[in-house]
Amino acid sequence: MTTPGKLLGSGRTADVHEIDAAWVLRRDREGRGDATAEAAVMTHVRRHGYPVPRVRPTGSRTELVLERLSGPTLLTALVAGRVGPAEAGALLAGLLRRLHALPGRRPADPGARVLHLDLHPDNVMLTPDGPRVIDWSNAEDGSPGLDWGMSAVILGQVAVGPTGLAGPARESLGALLADPSDLTEQGLGEALRRRAANPTMSGEETELLPRVKELIREVARLP
Repeated sequence: MTTPGKLLGSGRTADVHEIDAAWVLRRDREGRGDATAEAAVMTHVRRHGYPVPRVRPTGSRTELVLERLSGPTLLTALVAGRVGPAEAGALLAGLLRRLHALPGRRPADPGARVLHLDLHPDNVMLTPDGPRVIDWSNAEDGSPGLDWGMSAVILGQVAVGPTGLAGPARESLGALLADPSDLTEQGLGEALRRRAANPTMSGEETELLPRVKELIREVARLP
């Protein structure tokens, strides 16, 4: 195990610690993830030019050493008014399209692509070199429609929720789905199912999902 330094931040399931000026350690508190698999998918997409941090596998399923990035998250910039909601949604859409244009990892299934499955404003860092996508712990290979569905559902939960971010999230959702996207009925349905089964969701968040479904179908003009 890597000896952690100063705690830099905490998410729902992991903590990030300082190692030095160039690297940080992300440690899974609950042991649900697979850091080795996450490092492999990040290495694959980075090899094909996708904007992710450099990674150093540790051989541990719970620890990952990552390039230390500077700059705010897209969410922080959005809340501070440095990025507009429509701009944020368009940025997410561009990152999804760029990801799904990469070669897949399944030669036997040419339609499968790498899916992030948690691409939302708090998982995009706005660095001096451009946006970088972080937290690939949910990544898998499959149909792009599911990836679009997950991003839409995450934004939708905020958009129908009680916080002051509801309005901006609704605008971001509209921008995410404004361009012709790969969102499908099947992808949306699977995204809603997975979100409902996510153990990190609160009861209040899960109860919003029927309203989220209707909002996304309205915004995306699904039949």
